Amino acid sequence: MEFWGLFFVALMPVLKVLLITAVGTFLALDRFDILGENASKHLNIMVFFVFAPALVGGNLAKTITLKSMLMLWFMPLNILLTFVIGTALGWLLIKITRVPHHLQGLVLGCCSAGNLGNLPLIIVPAVCKQRSHPFGDVDVCYRNALAYASLSMALGVIYTWTYAYNIVRIYSPKISNGVIVDGSKENPVRGTENDPENLSKCSTGAFSTVEDRSQTNDHMKQLEIECTVPDGQAKVPKLEKIKKQLKLIADKINLKLLFAPSTIGAIVGLIIGVVPQFRKLLVVDHAPLLVVQDSIIMIGDAGIPAMTLLVGANLLKGLKGVGKQLPLIAGITVVRFIALPAIGIGIVKGAVHFGIIHHDPLYQFLLLLQFALPPAVALSTITQLFGTGEGECSVIMLATNSCAAVSLTLWCTFFMYLVL
Repeated sequence: MEFWGLFFVALMPVLKVLLITAVGTFLALDRFDILGENASKHLNIMVFFVFAPALVGGNLAKTITLKSMLMLWFMPLNILLTFVIGTALGWLLIKITRVPHHLQGLVLGCCSAGNLGNLPLIIVPAVCKQRSHPFGDVDVCYRNALAYASLSMALGVIYTWTYAYNIVRIYSPKISNGVIVDGSKENPVRGTENDPENLSKCSTGAFSTVEDRSQTNDHMKQLEIECTVPDGQAKVPKLEKIKKQLKLIADKINLKLLFAPSTIGAIVGLIIGVVPQFRKLLVVDHAPLLVVQDSIIMIGDAGIPAMTLLVGANLLKGLKGVGKQLPLIAGITVVRFIALPAIGIGIVKGAVHFGIIHHDPLYQFLLLLQFALPPAVALSTITQLFGTGEGECSVIMLATNSCAAVSLTLWCTFFMYLVL
């Protein structure tokens, strides 16, 4: 197919995203205030807890089977590579532009986490609906595109809320005694009783005094002296040290946010899709509980427009202060729209050359597309959760999504040319 034919096939889905985004920006204007700050927060909560889990779970249950999971095994690795390579490029960007500490997590998140949610689910199936699309039969293309994009969305949700979420959390300002402290300026006091190392040194003695009340006062005093001995002089069993370290790690991991609603929805959807008994009960035609699956699909269908409208509303916030963040915006734009897609072409074409992935042009197209997406919409929600970098995130989202209108069209055209 000639270049201009591929260009118009790639352009139409991107235009759909732009039109819905423009509606979101229009609704957020002060003159109308339909999607103002309060409404955006409430809609964000609805997307987080209701629409996104239903969208991910419903589509996965409907389109993914055990056979398709085995065929698509390379996709989780491909997405992981986009996150790892993006993080490495983001780290270089931080060193070059000297990003402030409290924004480093945001920069790493924007460079690593692409919008693997609603964009592939809009773009890839929409490409199949174009009359001159190059991927064969329309019905087969659309069904496969929905399955590929649904799995991509589910994996993107899991990676974003485990990988990118924790990166932003690590670099976000910490709260100490009611005062927000920048992690780069924080100077912990050594030798205090709250120091985990000192607590571990005193733990053995403390337990022994409780368990053995027959000890003499002199021996108890000796235990108190041992707790005040400088580092390295008090001996603690290795098992006790391991227990303390595991407890510290468990305290740092917030399982409620690690297993976000969308992650749970993805897990449930995969289980229903892969297990034949569940498919017969919920998914296939004339299933006894098909009404449950249909209801979930109806709720999930509201997720894509809601997320895209929120992007438009958040972009309005980014209109202020664009000039202050130009070096940062330029760097993230280069990483996400030039460096990552170029590296992705080498990875995917190399995998095809060595026979690692099956020869399906539509599948290869989606794998390449995963390297060329703008930053994940979920980063706006993550910055709101931590209350850090919200304004900068809005600016970055405005700039990158504006650039994505051009870059996605060009990259999609080139990707289709490569895989055919």
